[in-house]
Amino acid sequence: MNLNIWYDAPPEVWEKIPTIYASMEGWRGFSDGVQGEAGVPYWFSFDESGKQPVLTASVEPSGLFISGNLDDATWDAWRAKIKRVATQMLGYPVGELELGEGNYTDGREPR
Repeated sequence: MNLNIWYDAPPEVWEKIPTIYASMEGWRGFSDGVQGEAGVPYWFSFDESGKQPVLTASVEPSGLFISGNLDDATWDAWRAKIKRVATQMLGYPVGELELGEGNYTDGREPR
């Protein structure tokens, strides 16, 4: 999933991201590098082998990218919730542009 939370969003957006992360089911925290990749946010587990449920997030030029391994029902609910929570907390429509959701801006000038 690629959300319209841009790498160059203003600090007031990025300051809210850890709170959004922590509100989500399965939150494990930012890895210390002992388990998982240091500094990366994880949900459900730190196991990226595909044997256990796991989600991670990374900031890419195309937006906030979340990927991993979950069953479809859990993923669908989780995906809907993060969009809803992020929209409420950030004050602009957060979604997947590929699905026609959200928009190309975070309240600043259109890209």
